[in-house]
Amino acid sequence: MTKRKLIITQDLEHKHLNEITTSIPDWEIIAGRDKSIWQDHLKDAEVIAGWKKGMEEECLAAGSKLKWVQSWSAGVNSMPLQALEEKEILLTSANGVHAFPISETIFALMLGLTRKIHTYVKNQTKRKWHHAEMKLEIHGKTLGIIGVGAIGQETAKIAKAFGMHVIGVRHSGKPAEFADEMYTSDELDHVLPECDYVVVTLPLTKDTYQLFKYEEFKKMKSSAFFINIGRGETVAEEDLIKALQEKEIAGAGLDVFENEPLGEKSLLWEFENVIITPHTSGSTEFYNKRLAETILIPNLKQYLTGDIPSVNLVDYQKGY
Repeated sequence: MTKRKLIITQDLEHKHLNEITTSIPDWEIIAGRDKSIWQDHLKDAEVIAGWKKGMEEECLAAGSKLKWVQSWSAGVNSMPLQALEEKEILLTSANGVHAFPISETIFALMLGLTRKIHTYVKNQTKRKWHHAEMKLEIHGKTLGIIGVGAIGQETAKIAKAFGMHVIGVRHSGKPAEFADEMYTSDELDHVLPECDYVVVTLPLTKDTYQLFKYEEFKKMKSSAFFINIGRGETVAEEDLIKALQEKEIAGAGLDVFENEPLGEKSLLWEFENVIITPHTSGSTEFYNKRLAETILIPNLKQYLTGDIPSVNLVDYQKGY
């Protein structure tokens, strides 16, 4: 009898692999980052943890046994969602794994811009002692979080330690812990003028594509900072550049971009009031551990009982 197969395209710790093996002793488990380890098993895999570009040729072809994909990333917009939906393949994401590292990056960017740390680092390389007209502080300011999921809620929690007023925006508009006010996506124009910091944590969907255009930046305070750690395509990049040039906003902290890596000729590199990080806000030493313990293994245990995995089950109609 042919064994059911689980492919894990990551190097997990032995204790996590052992727990998975104990949960499914009758399965064949193929695990490892090296493509050569799992490439020949794709068509026979029932479950894949860690989708890779190019898998669709085997996994979505006639005769494939694939029934469930556990994404190793929070965003799933780069995956063949329509084909997965048509094949009725379950998809779960890695939402929640990034809450700690990304919220730390958000505050690193906010504090760096506010207290001019990036300016002082540049001055240090030149052995230059200069005040740089530093005067702003973050305490008591208003923070707008556009997209209040796990990352947004962790960010809101940290903001309360700074005595910040937190305004949240999400599709449903339902209340969120640590948010003083909540609004729906349709009320974004009402929120932007109130914020000293606008933090975007949105996934990329047809509704969020280029949500931030020049008009949105014009609605913000000229003293406000814009932070994007969600998806680069949620922002019309040329409009952001124009807003920075015309001083519609005070500066930006950017971890994601329309095209990555960010091109060497992009004007974003040249702004003194912009901090750029290379899509690393979610990087953490605990990534695989958290994903395995809080998402993959709980989902796998549900799947084995015949239930639909419930942790971060993707709604194909919403795109997340």
